[in-house]
Amino acid sequence: MKKMIAALAVTGILLSGPLNSEAALGDRTLQANTTHQDVKELQNALQKKGFFNSSHRNAYFGKSTKKAVINFQKKHGLRADGVVGANTYKALGVTKKATSQVKAASYSSSSNLVSEAKKYIGVSYKWGGTTPSGFDCSGFLKYVFDNGAGITIPRTVADIYKAGTKVSSPKTGDIVFFETYKKGASHAGIYMGGNQFIHTSSSKGVSVASLDNSYWSQRYLGAKRITK
Repeated sequence: MKKMIAALAVTGILLSGPLNSEAALGDRTLQANTTHQDVKELQNALQKKGFFNSSHRNAYFGKSTKKAVINFQKKHGLRADGVVGANTYKALGVTKKATSQVKAASYSSSSNLVSEAKKYIGVSYKWGGTTPSGFDCSGFLKYVFDNGAGITIPRTVADIYKAGTKVSSPKTGDIVFFETYKKGASHAGIYMGGNQFIHTSSSKGVSVASLDNSYWSQRYLGAKRITK
């Protein structure tokens, strides 16, 4: 019986989230219920700024950490959602290490953008939604670019379309546009490669779709690239 209880306890720990010590603070988005060594480093950074007073620091992003993050974000005029992305790291003075091949928080790190987007697969559609509690089409794009690449893009699909630079064929991280319920660009997603893109669907929420799908292929307008 004791062995069974111990096994269940370990299983519970594993289900709470993976504990991984690789990479450095600033390489990933952190939010409530995350279990990662970066959380402890985040707590240390918040403590240095005077926003985390607990003497008990660990690798779990719990209520006290979220409260400290929100207070810090409010103080610095950031979106106070408790999610630690590129802008919050910047305010904390945390930057990614850059190499000649990969620049910190640059658009060239398109895989980071896609990785950020994939975190929210399954999040439901919400008209006007701009957070992981529910996204609409452009709200999802804006959130992912903000937190995954530190790039601020317009709020509507039409304005994003105007802001982007047209490309002949999409590459990973580019935005693909569609004409759906009205004339002009009215829907968009982030190209993932292999003719797939990730977007927020009114029926499926955040999900992956294919440009080969007859519905999307008939409504495809083209792709554009957003850079800082």
